[in-house]
Amino acid sequence: MAGRSARAALLALALLPAAGPALAQGGGNPGGGRPEEPALFPETAARLAGLEALGWFVHGQATFVLQGHPGFRSPYRAEGSLRPRAQAANTLSTDLVVGRRLWQGAEAVVDLSVTRGYGLSNSTGLAAYPNNEAFRLGSTEPTFFVPRAFFRQTIGLSGDLEEPEEDPLRFAAPLPRERVTITIGKFSTWDIFDRNAYAHDARTQFLNWALVGAGAVDYAADARGWTVGAAAEWENGTWGLRAGAFQVARRVNGLFLDPAPTRAFQLLGEVDRTTRFGGRLGAVRLILGLSRTRQSRWGEIDPRDPESFDLNPSGYRSKRMAALTFEQEIADELGAFARLSWNDGRTQNWMFTEMDRAVSAGLSLKGGRWGRQGDTVGLGGNVGWASEGRRRFLAAGGIGFITGDGALRGGPEYVAEAFYDAAVAPGINLALDLQHAVNPAYNRDRGPVTFVAVRARVSF
Repeated sequence: MAGRSARAALLALALLPAAGPALAQGGGNPGGGRPEEPALFPETAARLAGLEALGWFVHGQATFVLQGHPGFRSPYRAEGSLRPRAQAANTLSTDLVVGRRLWQGAEAVVDLSVTRGYGLSNSTGLAAYPNNEAFRLGSTEPTFFVPRAFFRQTIGLSGDLEEPEEDPLRFAAPLPRERVTITIGKFSTWDIFDRNAYAHDARTQFLNWALVGAGAVDYAADARGWTVGAAAEWENGTWGLRAGAFQVARRVNGLFLDPAPTRAFQLLGEVDRTTRFGGRLGAVRLILGLSRTRQSRWGEIDPRDPESFDLNPSGYRSKRMAALTFEQEIADELGAFARLSWNDGRTQNWMFTEMDRAVSAGLSLKGGRWGRQGDTVGLGGNVGWASEGRRRFLAAGGIGFITGDGALRGGPEYVAEAFYDAAVAPGINLALDLQHAVNPAYNRDRGPVTFVAVRARVSF
């Protein structure tokens, strides 16, 4: 399988400049840099830049991740455990994103994706799982789907303009500093919420789930990381307000969304404040969420009956969530980030991962200090906690959709990650990633585990 995956990855990378590949797990960056940046194929880059003048944009990427770990201590294990023997797994995601300007401020965007591969132990065994490119519905053969298809209207409220942040889901043209943006369709909640300059994209930054987003917020998504909904944003360069309503999964970690959006839904709200300390840019974000799904309270689940975990036959339950996030430039090319997140812990997590409290923080350094402007070094960590109800469930032998060792000697789950991402040519990056997990799946009887990964990415 590994050989076939490697050949598929090399083929995708080779075809990228001509055919343009596509995207992967929810929230990943599906494209490349701005037209004025150096390009591996200048003529192709010039043609793509010329399309924007005609009201089109095209971006693409392919990301290959090979990740493994050595054997580790494991006196027992069950269906939800990280397998203790040495193993390796790989994933490949490709994206082709096409945008069309419809009228002033209006755009239609479609993302076409082909993916293949599996995460380690089929993406189970840690709440802070080590590869956000891993697909919960893995496949041995390439699988095509459409992760994004949405309409966006931007309404300018001021005459002054600002250069937008690099975003492959947008045109490169300047935007009104004060504006309202409305997005409707299929996309990732992370396209709009919980964005962080230093820790939000597993294809260019940290790989770990809990460093890409707030671990204790059960973000709406199907098993591939996508949802259908609507969001509205207001921002003026200093403040930002965002609100959205989204469909949720019909079953826990399920591929299909609940068809009753008036009974099953997620509401998200975010308040942003851009800050400056010592003339250096930063931001603070408060995120509040409410999910209503067919999840159960912990007392309603029989740890001996897997069916009782999967779908509450009695009706719908609500979950409240919150996160506070920070980012701050602290020196030239050096930035820091942190996230605090929480949910009420009374019911199951349904869609993202099985974590009820989380604290994460880290640093990101660009390589200009040693003459490698396109390189990035990152160091971060996350501490995650399970609620009392979840601990009782796991200790009684219960199996969740991410965790479950058949027994539990509980403790916080600790994960540290370091990576070096090198720009080896325009649009081509190679990264080495190292992670270390203590008490995987909140179990002090197992581990610690060290993960090593290599990531290769081509984008335009």
